[in-house]
Amino acid sequence: MLTLQEISDRLEIQELFARYAHAVDSRDWAALKEVFTEDAVVDYTAMGGPRGTVPEICAFLESVLPMFPATQHLVANMLVEIDGDSATARTMCHNPMPLPDEGGLLQCGLWYVDRLVRTAAGWRLAERGEEKAYQVVLKQTTAE
Repeated sequence: MLTLQEISDRLEIQELFARYAHAVDSRDWAALKEVFTEDAVVDYTAMGGPRGTVPEICAFLESVLPMFPATQHLVANMLVEIDGDSATARTMCHNPMPLPDEGGLLQCGLWYVDRLVRTAAGWRLAERGEEKAYQVVLKQTTAE
C-alpha cells in the first residue's frame, strides 16, 4: 500500500512530466528550464538529437522546432521507483509533428528514461534520456 507521501511524490512527478511536455510544445524555454536541476544532463541522441546541458538543449530545441507547425508530446504509462529523495522513471511518449508544406506527419514514439531528485522547489529532472521505439513519416494523400 502506498503512503500519503508516496502518492504525493508520484502526483508531483506526473505533474513535472506534464510541465515538461507543455513547455516544449508551447516553446516556453524558461518553463522548460524549471523542470530540471541546474546541473541536469539531457540525452536526445536515441532520436537523432544532441546530448548536453539544459541551456544547450533549449538552444537546440529553439533552433529545430520552428520547422514543425506543431508538436504534441503525449506521455503515459509511467513507471516510477522512489527511494527517499531520488527516483527513477520510464515513461512512454508519443509525439506527432506535422511536417511543413503539407509534407505529412512525423510520428515519434519513445521512452523517456529519467533520474529525478527532490529539491527545495520539489521534484526535478537530474537526467533525461530516451529509448527509441519508432520514428515514421506518414505521407499526406489527396483524395481524387
